[in-house]
Amino acid sequence: MTIAPAPAATILAGDADWWRQASVYQIYPRSFADANGDGIGDLKGIISRIPYLSELGVDAVWLSPFYPSALADGGYDVDDYRDVDPKIGTLAEFDEMVAALHTAGIRLIVDIVPNHSSDRHEWFQAALAAPAGSPERDRYIFRDGKGENGELPPADWTSIFGGPAWTRVADGQWYLHNFAPEQPDFNWRNEEVRQDFRETLRFWSDRGVDGFRIDVAHGLAKDLADELPSQAELDELPKDGFHPMWDRDDVHEIYAEWREVFDEYDPPRIAVAEAWVEADRRARYASADGLGQAFNFDLLEADFDADQFREIVSFNLDLAAQSGSSTTWVFSNHDVVRHATRYGLPPRGADKEVKQGKEWLLSGGSEPALDAEIGLRRARAATLFELALPGSAYLYQGEELGLHEVAEIAPEARQDPTFFRSPGEDVGRDGCRVPLPWTREGSSFGFGSGDAHLPQPEWFGASSVEAQDDDPSSTLSLYRRALALRHELQSDETLEWLEEISTGNVLAFSRPSGWVTVTNFGDEPVDLPAGEVLLTSAPLEDGRLPAATTAWLRAA
Repeated sequence: MTIAPAPAATILAGDADWWRQASVYQIYPRSFADANGDGIGDLKGIISRIPYLSELGVDAVWLSPFYPSALADGGYDVDDYRDVDPKIGTLAEFDEMVAALHTAGIRLIVDIVPNHSSDRHEWFQAALAAPAGSPERDRYIFRDGKGENGELPPADWTSIFGGPAWTRVADGQWYLHNFAPEQPDFNWRNEEVRQDFRETLRFWSDRGVDGFRIDVAHGLAKDLADELPSQAELDELPKDGFHPMWDRDDVHEIYAEWREVFDEYDPPRIAVAEAWVEADRRARYASADGLGQAFNFDLLEADFDADQFREIVSFNLDLAAQSGSSTTWVFSNHDVVRHATRYGLPPRGADKEVKQGKEWLLSGGSEPALDAEIGLRRARAATLFELALPGSAYLYQGEELGLHEVAEIAPEARQDPTFFRSPGEDVGRDGCRVPLPWTREGSSFGFGSGDAHLPQPEWFGASSVEAQDDDPSSTLSLYRRALALRHELQSDETLEWLEEISTGNVLAFSRPSGWVTVTNFGDEPVDLPAGEVLLTSAPLEDGRLPAATTAWLRAA
């Protein structure tokens, strides 16, 4: 039964450009707050914590998938795009959450997963029941196999989660899944697929949703020849707009149609693309006639290094100017090792495993040794640097508590498909998805009344909201003060590097409002420029800026 959407009056009025320099807090709903004690976070839990989000000072919430799902991939295997997973809540509770967020002045962005559905989706079940060549199968990507009796897959492709990217069905055909077998890829050349997603965007927009985060935005459009390339050949093809699988130019035809839907609303709905593409191709996803904004993960992939930070910031501000959009800044999310931990490990260099912290996790969090104190100190400094930049800042739940990655999860307790499909090679993403600690004590540290769906370590109590709430030196207090000041100091989307200060391991810039930010990436204290010190990520030492510390000043 369809439940009436939230009244339009609950939708925030005001500037249609609110998103350009917004602070957006990502909620992974199963791990945020559990109201009914079943060990899984839910919408009622989110509603109960809206005062916390309001006090934190964020402009919007990005809600990761909350749809009905078998959780083959943490909710990114969607059974029904226009409903709520019963384990998480109901549509009525969703409407209640939207209204409560809007009343608190917080907008809502929801995840849309358009590259693939769940294998339990009614369309895929209809495809399995229908014959080869049927309209039902044309919504997905089915192929005959190779070999004498079609017993071999159409190509030797490997899925992103490991293992084959093609799975055989009962009548002998094979379907494509770039992720888990439970996530069959849609055929976006099918007009029924395109129309259905436009209706999904309207469904949630009508309920008061303010925007959408588009999962795997670069993967929808595909052009698969009769004779498919091998995996080795596929890997060698340039991603220049004509790759058969990724970042094709024609994907933007889909997003032009979506833009028409977004613009049906006042204010227009916004969207941000998760598009892992070459940097010079990111701007098109962020164009005004497309999704409008695209994630830039460059700082997330950088070491705590002044030269890297400066180069990344300059490049991305120039890139944003090309599209007319604003850029985004991200240090942590549900797919990567938390940045407080990454910064406490040796520099990543060119080794992708080290730079994501996976080598450390695979050793059980023992090798190389984690310097948790310097990791958190650098994370606090990096966050103040990020929040001072022009553009929008995406914050991941728990980073405001200074949480480290949880390494000590037993194999039998893990849930991420990447762990099970690549044993010993990829420990998965469960370590950043462990439910939040709200209290010092309790079976799940206040997450719920019972045990949490992923095990929480003993040290969580000392990092909990309760433990930090009244401590002016805590990471939580730092985030609250920084976000409040950000609202006061934010100006246009420009900055000026302060060359006389930005030398060696020091990076400094100013904003037109007179807001000056200085970050010491080095190991020794440095002098600060003249001005009123507004906030620092660590205490000053005899008036000087210590190592791994950021200061905000009002220019003299």
